[in-house]
Amino acid sequence: MQSKDNYIERSSGILMPLFSLPSPYGIGTLGQSAREFVDFLSDAHQAWWQILPVGPTSYGDSPYQSLSTYAGNPYLIDLDILKADGLLTADEIEQMYWGDNSERVDYGALYQNRFVLLKKAMERGFDRDKEKIEEFEADNSDWLPDYTLYMALKRHFDMRPWTHWPDDAARLRKPEALKKYREKLTDDIKLFTYIQYLFFSQWKELREYAHNKGIGIIGDIPIYVALDSVDVWASPEEFMLDEKGFPSEVAGVPPDYFTAEGQLWGNPLYNYDKMKEDGYGWWVRRIGGASKIYDVIRIDHFRGFESFWAVPYGDKNAINGHWKKGPGMSLIGVLKERFPHIRFIAEDLGYPSPEVVQLLKDSGFPGMKVLEFAFDSRDSSNYLPHAYTDNCVCYAGTHDNDTLKGWLEKINQDDLKKAVEYLGLNEKEGYIWGILRGGMSSVARLFVTQMQDYLELDNSARMNTPGSPEGNWQWRIKVGQTTPSLAAKIAHMTNLYNRAK
Repeated sequence: MQSKDNYIERSSGILMPLFSLPSPYGIGTLGQSAREFVDFLSDAHQAWWQILPVGPTSYGDSPYQSLSTYAGNPYLIDLDILKADGLLTADEIEQMYWGDNSERVDYGALYQNRFVLLKKAMERGFDRDKEKIEEFEADNSDWLPDYTLYMALKRHFDMRPWTHWPDDAARLRKPEALKKYREKLTDDIKLFTYIQYLFFSQWKELREYAHNKGIGIIGDIPIYVALDSVDVWASPEEFMLDEKGFPSEVAGVPPDYFTAEGQLWGNPLYNYDKMKEDGYGWWVRRIGGASKIYDVIRIDHFRGFESFWAVPYGDKNAINGHWKKGPGMSLIGVLKERFPHIRFIAEDLGYPSPEVVQLLKDSGFPGMKVLEFAFDSRDSSNYLPHAYTDNCVCYAGTHDNDTLKGWLEKINQDDLKKAVEYLGLNEKEGYIWGILRGGMSSVARLFVTQMQDYLELDNSARMNTPGSPEGNWQWRIKVGQTTPSLAAKIAHMTNLYNRAK
């Protein structure tokens, strides 16, 4: 079991991505709106703000397919803070186009215009902030040099994935090529260094603000990293790649009740035998990096540590994959030993094989229970609250699920009847709030739900539809929706079920 040092007390939180916050500049940021959301969480007596990964995104805009497991997303840097710091002018910011819909992120507009402003900020601030930048570089020397060179090379090669760079010497990291490009691409290396300095400076201030309000940050680390990432380019020996840098098999999940062809993620698989030789140093460094951002780390697709679905590289779906054994407690034991004060959550959703159940028990990490799954007659898994132990986290739904309103609009009548009877749902309270009460009142040590559910929004506000390539990761809250009356209503339920921070 978890020790008292990393024990999550009975509490609750709200899942709200940073990019979903309001701002005039196309996307939520680390600025004032983030502080106002922390204030809302505090007023609602919440203890936790769960966010999605904050790394730089690439094609598809998914925070789970980042260019780096360490770096921060440039889009999240707050422009008003840069303006107040003398790095940008109001005219420079206001003349940029950020999209036509304040309730959706326009990633194309951000890609075209954000870096223009960040370059201006770098030109004004790099020499001024030289000492602080040097300190930042020293503190992050295990990943920053590779990341900044990688991003400079991507720009040099028209943003193509590193597997398709025309210079094989750069692609395969020949020392003479790295030296040549470090000298040739100095300006872009400076730009990406300064961007990361800005991100982590703003993040540190926001995190301190949250802590002072009694709010901790829960964040995800995807179990896999993207093929097109500095993590794979800089450490190819840690992955199952051939001599040309291409994977033989990639990650996915098998077909199930919900996806007839499975899910083909396309991430390279780890060379766990190689990783084990140095005590899983790659994973130790990764968790160490995440601990600089999050207070609690949710490990996405935890079951992949027990066994993982390997799909032949080049396949169009995941049907022809097969199971391979993962490192199990060999890796998890190292992480627990090296990070005794970090609290983990295991995303153990999916088919609960006896081996996965045993691994979760051996780890001591709390697993996840999703209320939307509890009443689905197609799934034999038991997510009903009466079966919970306290060492779990109850979610109404996650970023990959329908909103509660969307779920209620789609659920079949037999399943709805079961939910109504089991949870005592009624029209006076409202079915959505009745479901939230079911999670709040459970014995689960932690209860979390999406902000969209407290706002009673339909599936137009859904965060992600797995397997659908369009329309994901775009929803944004409107200004004024986090009202004092809503905070008070959430606080009342939180106090009623003894979850107040």
